[in-house]
This record gives sequence, structure tokens and C-alpha cells, in this order.
Amino acid sequence: MSFSQGDELLCRHIGDPETPQLSKDGDIVLGGIFSFHSRWETKQNSYLHKPLPLQCIRYVELWIEINNSTDLLPGITLGYRMYDTCSSPARGVKVTLALANGNEEVFAPSEAPCTRPAQVQAIMGETSSSPCRAIATVTGPIYFPMISHFATCACLSDKVKYPSFLRTIPSDYYQSRALAQLVKHFGWTWVGAVRTNDDYGNNGMAIFIEAAEQLGICLEYSIYMFRTDPPEKIQKVVNVIKGSTSKVIVAFLSHMDMDVLIHQLSYHNMTGYQWVGSESWIFDSQIAVMDTHHILDGAIGVSIPEAHVSGMKEFILDVKPFISSGSKLFIEFWETLFSCKFNQSNLSDGNKKECTGDEDLFEIQNSFTDMSLMPIFNNVYKAVYAVAHALHNILGCNETCDNKTPLDPLTILQHIRKIRFKTKEGDEVYFNENGDPAAKYEIINWQPTQNGIADFVTVGLYDASLPTERQLYIEKNKTIIWTWNSLQVTTVPLSVCSEKCPPGTRKVLQKGKPVCCYDCIQCAEGEFNSVICEQCPPEFWSNEKRDACVKKETEFLSYEEIMGCLLTAASLFGTCMTCLVACIFFRYRKTPIVRANNAELSFLLLFSLTLCFLCSLTFIGQPSEWSCMLRHTAFGITFVLCISCVLGKTIVVLMAFRATLPGSNVMKWFGPVQQRLSVVGFTLIQVLICILWLTISPPYPFKNFKEFKDKIIIECALGSAIGFWAVLGYIGLLALLCFVLAFLARKLPDNFNEAKFITFSMLIFCAVWITFIPAYVSSPGKFSVAVEIFAILASSFGLLICIFVPKCYIILLKPEKNTKKNMMAKGAQKP
Repeated sequence: MSFSQGDELLCRHIGDPETPQLSKDGDIVLGGIFSFHSRWETKQNSYLHKPLPLQCIRYVELWIEINNSTDLLPGITLGYRMYDTCSSPARGVKVTLALANGNEEVFAPSEAPCTRPAQVQAIMGETSSSPCRAIATVTGPIYFPMISHFATCACLSDKVKYPSFLRTIPSDYYQSRALAQLVKHFGWTWVGAVRTNDDYGNNGMAIFIEAAEQLGICLEYSIYMFRTDPPEKIQKVVNVIKGSTSKVIVAFLSHMDMDVLIHQLSYHNMTGYQWVGSESWIFDSQIAVMDTHHILDGAIGVSIPEAHVSGMKEFILDVKPFISSGSKLFIEFWETLFSCKFNQSNLSDGNKKECTGDEDLFEIQNSFTDMSLMPIFNNVYKAVYAVAHALHNILGCNETCDNKTPLDPLTILQHIRKIRFKTKEGDEVYFNENGDPAAKYEIINWQPTQNGIADFVTVGLYDASLPTERQLYIEKNKTIIWTWNSLQVTTVPLSVCSEKCPPGTRKVLQKGKPVCCYDCIQCAEGEFNSVICEQCPPEFWSNEKRDACVKKETEFLSYEEIMGCLLTAASLFGTCMTCLVACIFFRYRKTPIVRANNAELSFLLLFSLTLCFLCSLTFIGQPSEWSCMLRHTAFGITFVLCISCVLGKTIVVLMAFRATLPGSNVMKWFGPVQQRLSVVGFTLIQVLICILWLTISPPYPFKNFKEFKDKIIIECALGSAIGFWAVLGYIGLLALLCFVLAFLARKLPDNFNEAKFITFSMLIFCAVWITFIPAYVSSPGKFSVAVEIFAILASSFGLLICIFVPKCYIILLKPEKNTKKNMMAKGAQKP
């Protein structure tokens, strides 16, 4: 605001002026915005009077060091102005404007505006993410450098929104992913999540959930809270945790919110949960001291790597000179540290002792004296030195610095982004394109000690610069204590929605629940595995437990099995029987009955029948390339040879009766030469069909996986189906022709009419092969082969028995009928 006073303008801020809690003049002044207090006093405004200033409560032990160095900024003194914001975004913005423009009332000439150069060159802070976002929104447009030591929200890496923001602590983007990998490492797939309801908690948890889903981790619940929430809302969080089934809780909370939650959980004695913590509270010794119910025993999480800054501890603990100076901030700090009050007589609280100022800091045990906050102090240390190095480069410092070089925020910001140096302890300090440092964390485990206070043990590391599979490292020689049994080493606790499916089963998701909740059902036949039922390879089948694939049993008609043995025996019996008949015919070849029935064709027929019986043996045994080609061609050719002989005999009978007619010379057209030629001709036609079949598409051995699920049927594929049915059709055609001719000659007047027996044999032959076709098509596997063998044997036995057994009967048992007179006699006449 400005108003006229004579010829000058009075420039001052609107509202109450902000006075720094700590300040020191110097050639170059740096600003500091910290949360010395964790809360502010809640007030109800009546809107009738001007609201009172924000009253901070609950002191937080935090301090910084600014070292003077002869090598860095020689001859230049660094001053500072530090403000306390109590983690209030509104107060953070207000003190930022005070740091940028100052609080003093300034008189300026009437023609001059109220704007002035910045009072500080850079700002260190703030501690929390939400205040940092508010402050960075103000400093960004004017490119005013701001370096935070503890604000981890990934949202602050957005250089479009926050172009002047940098930090010396890694972004929550990496922390959240580290937590997700940590949870996955220990096999926890069913977890709960609690977060702070601010930018730190909400953004961090969002990244964690995204990373967790990619790793197959499910959240049973994700709830939020804030330390200033009413008790009933905090109780609701407790109720959600109590009613859950998950035993692992990922807590993305600030240390102040964690403090509030632990108090409530302790009231309900809610032990037995495995806590996974963010860096904000996992290394906080103050929370460990206050956790008297051991709620957090066995907690594990990520923390800023432990730091050791030489001389820092001694400097921080040397507070007495500041107490003597009467600094209000340090007096309050001392009173909080030792639970006492200065000027006891002026206080109404008579329960607290009076502070003397000579109390010994080394006699108390808290996060301030044990230096558990050293990593945070180290981050502030790095931030200050980053600005100092940038100023050193801008001022062209060597032995001296050019004090006349003008400084502006944009130039300082550009130099800070480019700096790269190592601290005295060897830590490399630099900022990436997003203003973030390298992301490295320690894995911390809370292990109870004899004095009842947890000890923070480093059990692993996380380095985001390494490949994904190597980023998380858990030391194998370090003992990790878990929450279920903190007094002894135990196995990793289990937290899953559904137990892992046993081998041979698969997951079926439960309706309306996350993917981690499922039922296990047995894999189907032919499938195996424990996660996703996979189909076994074609030659394999699942075992009874469905946890492995075993080789399928191969099936074919073999000589070892009963059916194969019986068919083999039948084939050999038929062969022997045919040979016996041939021997009988050869022994009695000069008898009338043998001579009258065309001995030459009879012996050829017996030979072909022998081949027919033997060809059935080619169908037994494991099919091979040669056996497949042999069995069908041998069957086709031998049967045509057999039917050709029968057809020849039938024609001879017809011609013989025609020859008995007066003046008939028909036999000269179908004499022995013609008979031989007819047999050869009919057979050559079948040979030609078989050659074409074998040339174009021959039969081949084939593994049939479709007939049976758990067996492999090894069979002979036909190759060309046309070739197969052409062979079979030709046999049927000759058999039908033979049957018709024999049927026509069945009643010829002869005492021994062979046409009758041929008719019977052809009737059996045709009946067998007509019934063979549907039986062959419908029979599975080796049974189709057995049907084909049976058809061969049945038709062969039919021919052998019907044509030759009656003759053998007369030859052996009725020799009196085996005479020429008897053979030439006419059949009995009807009365």
C-alpha cells in the first residue's frame, strides 16, 4: 500500500509486518522458510474484528549451519533471514513476499514506484510439500530460486508450473516406486494404505498405487487423514484398519500425522500389523520413543541415506550462546527440550521446573541430540552450498570476488542448475533437468532393543539410477525383525487376499474384487500349470494332479495285445488251412473232382488266398512308411487276384454247360490261355491303380491326436482317399460281377455244380465288405484296423470254406463220389 506524505510516497506491505525469527546481516543475504513448529492454533473468527496473527504451537527441533569458507566466496559474508511458517501454506506465501520485498516502510520520490530489488538472493525451504507448492507458485513467475530440503512431492518436478523450484531430497516418484518394489520383494500382494491428505501424501500414494498395480499388488483400502482432523475422522481411519484382512499397511504420512495416528492406534492396542513407511517418519526417533505400545515394531521403509557432516553436531549442540542472547526462538526451544520454564515465578504452571540455562544437552535422548535429523540438516547444508557455489561462479571469485557484479534471480537460478560439486564428505551435489537430485534410499527396519526403544537398522539400499532389476538390494546377512514376533527372527509375514493356487489349478477372479482375490479351480484335462492353465504340447497330456505334462500313450494294433494275437493266429490258421487244402488238391490232382474244377485256376486261387491271409499281418504292428504303402496295395492286389480266379472259374462253369449244347464251340473262346489272360488282365488293372495311388499321394504313418485326448493313435493315413476307394471299389466291382454270374449258373443241371458254392462264397464276400464300410468309418483308433483285418480274414475264409471244403470232403470222406461217372451224371430229376 502507498499513500502521499508531502512530496514522498510511503511504501509498506498491506497487513501486519512479518519479522524473521532468526536473521543476520551480510554482503549477500539468503532467505530461509522452515517449520520450527508443527501446528498452529485453531481459532474461530467472528468476522467482527481483525483476525489475530497465526499462533504456532508444538516446537520442532530443526537448525541449520552456514559455514564460512576461505575457498568459497572469499571476502563475502553470507547473511540470512529465517521465518517460521508452522507448515502453513498461507503463512509461507506471506513470508515469501516479505523475503522478496522486505518489511520496512520506505519513503520514495513521488515519481518512483514502490518496487525494489529482491532483499534475498535465494530461499531455502520449505519443509513440507503443500507449502512449497504455494510458495513456488509465487517465486516461479519471477524465477526466484527456491531450494527445499524436505519437500518430496513429485508434482514439484513440473518445471512448467514451478520453474524456479529445486530440492536436495529425491522426488516421491522414486520413493513411491521404491516402496512398491519393497512390498513386492517380500511377496505382499494384499495391502492397506494410509496417506496424509496433502500434496505429499496424495501425490505420493497415487504414484505408489500405479507402480503397485504394475507389480501385481492390490490395495484393500486407501484412506487419508490430516493431523488437524476431528477425532471422529481419525477414529474412522482406525476402524477401517481394524476391519481389514490385510496385515501390511503402507503409510505415506508425514511424521506429524503419523504421531497422531499412533496415539489413536495405541489406545486400541492395534499391534500385529506390518508397517511399511515413507522417509518422512521411518527414521524419526521421536515417534519411536512415543510408540510405547510397540505398534511399529518391525516396521520397514525407505529413508534418506545417513549423513555425517563434520563439525555439524558440535555446532548444533552449542546453543547456549543463543540462549544468553535472549532469542525468543531459542528460549522456547530450550524450554521444550528440557520441559522447564524460564522466569518460573511469572508462570501459572507450577508443575514445570525452572530453566537455568546450564542444562546439559548430552544428558537427554531425543532426535535432536542423537542426530537422527542429520540427513535433513545435510540437505539444508547442500542447498546453502549449492547457492554459494553458484554465487562464487557468478562473482568470478578466485582470491577475491567482484562485489560490483549485479545479481538477479534468473542468473542465480541458471547457475544453480548447472553446478556440480562434492561436499567435504564426498557427496556429489547436482540437479537434473527437473531440479531433483539423484534418488538413493536406505531400507530401514525398526528392531526393538532392551530399553524398549526401536533401533533403526539399515538392511538394504535402493538406487534409482540402476537397472530396474537391480535397484532394490536387501542384504542377506542382515536380520530383519517382523511385527508378528519381534523377539526372534521369523519368516516373512504373509499378506495376501487369496493363497497361492496349488499346482494343477488356475485362478478365477472373484466377482467385484481386485485381481489379487481369486478362487482356485482345477485345470481342465490336457492343461497344466499353477497360474494360468496352459495346454500341454500335442504329444503330451496332463497327469492326475494337473501339475505336469506326461508323454501320451501311443496306441496301435500290436502283436503283444490279445486282439493282435487272436488276429495273427486267425491269419496263420487261414494260411495253414489254405496250404493244407493245396496239399490235398496236389495229392489228388488226377482225381476227377480236381480235374473237373479247373485245377490250374484252383491252385492259383489257393495261392492268392494264402496271400490274402498273410497280407492281414501287414496291418498289425506299429505303422511305418513302408508298411503303410504295403498293407493297402498288397491287400488290393491279392484280393483282385483272388476274385479274378473265382471269376474265371465261374465263367468256365458257364462255358462248360454252354459247350454241352449241340454244335456249340464256345470253350475255344475261353480256354486255358484265355483264362490266364483274364486273371492277369484283371490283376494288372488293380496294379495300375495302386501304382497311381503310390505315385500321386501314397499312404503314410500318421499320429492321430484328435481321436483320443490322452492317447496318440498311430495309424496309416490314406494319402489319397480317391486311391483307396478306387482300390476297394474295383474289388467290389469284380466281386459283384462274379456273384451275378455265379447266381445265374447256380441251377445248372449238374451233380456237382461249383457255381452254387461260388455263389455262397461271393454272397459272404459281399456281405462282409458291405458291412465293413460303416464299421470301418465308425471304429476308433486301432479298432478300425481290426475291422479291416477281420473283413480280410472273413472274406478269405468264406472263399476257402465255400469253394474248397466241399471238394475236400468228397476227396477225403466220400471217395466213391470222386469218379468220372458220378461227375458226369445229371442231377436228380423232379417227379
